[in-house]
Amino acid sequence: MLISSPSYGQTNDPWENANKRVFRLNDYFDQLIVRPVAAAYNLFVPRIARQGIGNFFSNIDDINVFANDLLQLKFDAAFNDSSRFVINSTLGVAGLIDIASGFGMRKNEEDFGQTLGFWGVGAGPYVMLPVFGASNVRDSFGLVLDTLFNPIQYHDDASLRLTLFLLEETDSRSGLLALDELITGDRYLFVREAYVQRRAYLLQDGQVEDEFGDFGDF
Repeated sequence: MLISSPSYGQTNDPWENANKRVFRLNDYFDQLIVRPVAAAYNLFVPRIARQGIGNFFSNIDDINVFANDLLQLKFDAAFNDSSRFVINSTLGVAGLIDIASGFGMRKNEEDFGQTLGFWGVGAGPYVMLPVFGASNVRDSFGLVLDTLFNPIQYHDDASLRLTLFLLEETDSRSGLLALDELITGDRYLFVREAYVQRRAYLLQDGQVEDEFGDFGDF
């Protein structure tokens, strides 16, 4: 299956009016606060520090990826991702350095939304979540489970948890700045179709042509 240009009339979006209102609110705060902060982050934080921060959060995510590998019966991937976590958490100084990729252990992308899809749960209607952005009913439930499997949520210091959450979101948003100019036409429709096609790419383990990269994080 090949994915070409967005097909704006095919997405299951029965709550479009409400979704658009949430999208406009998210987009307003993104343009007002999140994007400028991300731009300042790119400008003032050295690249090597940003790389380390990104590696740190990617390493934590490997815990979640490992759990979903097992739930999807992908045992080779589970061995790869658990090995990544052990190597990067030790030799990579708490995940700040991605040593494992140098050993040929590539980063996989799995989450509970994909696991639910693997076991036949339908995506359901498209939904725009406050703060978290584009999603669907299945992935919204998956997001709750992803959050529960994130060890940061269990740290005793609430201020540290919030700081790490904001840092992760800033780092993630900074990686999308260069892609902002690719959004053309109706921003809501573009982001919606980019998300849908990105999820199809991940659910089929890359067996579709992905033209939107990380826009699925919107």
